[in-house]
Amino acid sequence: MVRTVRTVLGDVDPADLGTCDAHDHLFLTSPQLPGQELDSPAAAAQELAAFREVGGESVIQWTPHGMGRRAGDLPELSRAAGVGIVAATGLHQAGNYTPELLDRLRTDGLADLFVREITMGIADTGVRAGLIKVAGGFHGLDAHARWTMEAAAEAHHATGAPITVHLELGTGALDVIDLLCGELNVPPERLVLGHLNRSPDLAIHHQVAEAGAYLAFDGPSRANHATDWRMPDAVQALTEAGFADQLLLGGDTTTAKARAVNGGPGLPHLLRRVRPRLELAVGKHVVGRMLRENPARAFAVAWA
Repeated sequence: MVRTVRTVLGDVDPADLGTCDAHDHLFLTSPQLPGQELDSPAAAAQELAAFREVGGESVIQWTPHGMGRRAGDLPELSRAAGVGIVAATGLHQAGNYTPELLDRLRTDGLADLFVREITMGIADTGVRAGLIKVAGGFHGLDAHARWTMEAAAEAHHATGAPITVHLELGTGALDVIDLLCGELNVPPERLVLGHLNRSPDLAIHHQVAEAGAYLAFDGPSRANHATDWRMPDAVQALTEAGFADQLLLGGDTTTAKARAVNGGPGLPHLLRRVRPRLELAVGKHVVGRMLRENPARAFAVAWA
């Protein structure tokens, strides 16, 4: 069956993603980010333009439901910058939401929401999501995480959409695989695990790769700078073990001060600084696959 990537401008050939930031945020709001919300369309436009200037061609936005996605703004931002954007449905950790919102989602049906946003559109924007984003906890899965992952698995089986997972400080990857792939029958190649660079345990990385999931290395993050420098070692180890085709790279810009337009690394940093550093470890050809061929496979779906 023909596989396509569901962007905010419609379904496209996977090859059209080009050079892809496989995990980032143009918009993101949360009670956990007071005063640092990503909620400015003008700033998002500047970031996309700066990313395009250094060769970026697409961005996978992992911002889920209820966290200020501004889905209605994404098509025009994509057109203006000439950068493809993939939007997300899904749900983050409970601390990002009010109890009232979570109660309403339990009543209305979380899986139904995910399916609706993938097949019909986010709210009344007409913009359809191309992935489901959920989150684990620190070295474990609480009841909220299990609820959201069960809904994500149901929505995946209904639509084919890939599932991306925020791993808290890079931990809990094997628990996520046990639940989503072992109990809920999500094919591991439909699973993308994020933040693995924040827990540079090479043995765990190898087990995740052996299970068949995609491993997303994203950052930099000031909170996790102590592990950022280990990422080339992890990428090199996985490449030498034969898992280069399962590796994705992203920037994961989550605060206003981290944006390039505000003096931070922002979206351009992935291609300006992270790419050449990784090329020293594994070569240009391998890094090129991580930025182009791998995301094209990871986010392409024969949509149901």
